[in-house]
Amino acid sequence: MTCARCQQFAAAPGGTLCAQCAVPAPPLAAAPGAALRSPVGLGRAAATLLGLVVAADLFAVVADVLEMNVTGDIADGVTGAGVIHRADRADLLYNASGVAQAIALLATMAVYLCWLWRVRGNAEVFNPGGHSKARGWTIAGWFVPVVNLWFPRRVTLDIWDSSAPWAERPSHALVNCWWGVWIVSLFADRAADTEYRHADAAAELHDAARQMLFSDVIDIAAALLAVLVVLKITRMQHQRALAGAVPAPAFG
Repeated sequence: MTCARCQQFAAAPGGTLCAQCAVPAPPLAAAPGAALRSPVGLGRAAATLLGLVVAADLFAVVADVLEMNVTGDIADGVTGAGVIHRADRADLLYNASGVAQAIALLATMAVYLCWLWRVRGNAEVFNPGGHSKARGWTIAGWFVPVVNLWFPRRVTLDIWDSSAPWAERPSHALVNCWWGVWIVSLFADRAADTEYRHADAAAELHDAARQMLFSDVIDIAAALLAVLVVLKITRMQHQRALAGAVPAPAFG
């Protein structure tokens, strides 16, 4: 019979654990500078604010559609007071949606990074040697050019693995899916912003609005996946903390 914990060595006769895993584990001990703190409040706040990002993006989607429709009509030669009024309203909503998105993003970023720092500290308590990046990269990894394309994912995966229940090998599919969609949204947003800033004619504005619509839809998907990642890590750490140290050996 294989050890129920490590799944590598044979279990001791009459038991479920191997000789190494059967040694009683010490209480949870923090790595230097790490302490176990509840992530539940910050996790809920981060998930709520990510929901606010989704709401702002939905507002932007409506603005994108209006902008795309009116610029398309102007490019097709539609004239008159009606189309001018629609264009003014579309521009107003377009600009307002950009402000709403910026405010939602800044507020979410502040709370999300506080949550991420906390769960990283907890993960070091659970598994001090399970992290490939120094703790400072938990924050800096998001802002340093080039490395911000993969460091946050690596930090998150280390937290994910260290927070999982004992003897469980969690799938990385959710984290990888979130990160892939997030990277796509970053490049889509930059492409849309560049196209919009260089657009002059109605046809160019129409194409820019269509590109921005794609960017906002992808951003919604990334935010929703981020909510799932936040809630999953928060739940795993809460359950892991309640479970205490490594489960005691169980012999039949």
